[in-house]
Amino acid sequence: MIDIPETLRSKLDQLDGQVADLERDLSDPDIVSDHVRVRDLSIKKAALDPVVAGWRRVRAIETELPELREAASGDDAELAELARDEIPALESEAATLIEEVKKRLVTADDRKVGSVIMEIRAGAGGDEAGLWARDLMQVYDKYAASKGWKTELMDLSEDGGMGGVRSAIVNVQGEGVWSELAFEAGVHSVKRVPVTEAQGRVHTSTCTVAVLPEPEEVDVKIDWSGDVEEHITTAQGPGGQNVNKVATAVHLVHKPTGVEVRMQETKSQAQNREKARRLLATRVAEIERQKADAERAENRRSQIGGGERSEKIRVYRYQDGIVADQRLTEKFTLREVLEGKLGPIFEALIEQETARRLAEL
Repeated sequence: MIDIPETLRSKLDQLDGQVADLERDLSDPDIVSDHVRVRDLSIKKAALDPVVAGWRRVRAIETELPELREAASGDDAELAELARDEIPALESEAATLIEEVKKRLVTADDRKVGSVIMEIRAGAGGDEAGLWARDLMQVYDKYAASKGWKTELMDLSEDGGMGGVRSAIVNVQGEGVWSELAFEAGVHSVKRVPVTEAQGRVHTSTCTVAVLPEPEEVDVKIDWSGDVEEHITTAQGPGGQNVNKVATAVHLVHKPTGVEVRMQETKSQAQNREKARRLLATRVAEIERQKADAERAENRRSQIGGGERSEKIRVYRYQDGIVADQRLTEKFTLREVLEGKLGPIFEALIEQETARRLAEL
């Protein structure tokens, strides 16, 4: 047997079984006819396939090595020499595979999440903060398009005067959305001359971003009739005035947790209800995850509710033309980031996080 910790071996065997289950489900005619279910299962399988393929090869090597060692000590001199030559190569391949499998293993759970909800809110800076929130939304739109991800605007509150955004809720779906966009949670600070500044002075404005994985129905159970209060109102515009005469806005309150959601983006009450329920389920699921995982709670507690977070994660410096992520030493080109080229930032952050998780194995 190759020297592998038993806990790691058990985890890899468990993932092997999960892939087998996914393969079975994806060949089930009832599931194949549901394209949404197929998409979700395919994303999970794509996240696990490289890990399990490497692990299956390691186990195959474990089966081959005893036979080769027996042949190497046998009476057939030619066969023994061939076996002795092959053993080091297989041992080296196994060692390399184990390291690769470990790296993929610590990010596999992240890559299984194929849908996230991003909440973007203007912070300090008045009108300029709203314009910055709008600009940041456009950055994420461009990056999602480059990755082939699907985006859905769930709710938008615009800043009436300058065309900025007070708050926005966006659903992003696709392979790898959580493993990358989770890094965006926090405060994004911009240093630039606002369009409203007559004397050319540089101002600092902020925008907060919260990123939450959207749960599947099996992840969270909500008694919609017993635990949730629903209020139907007319949509509200800036300043609180009614923007239409038909009651289509949906306000949900989850009584056990106190979580509240308001949705008025569409003119359809049914569509607003569906979006509000998805957002409510996401926030309630996050609370449940916090209860179950103390470390996760510490990392994400400040994202829940108003989307406020004191930790500044990134500064966008227009005069210098650079973007400085507070978690990295490397600087990035502002122009490329504003074009939606976030890949280099995510690659560096994933590498850093992978190293940290490997050290904890």
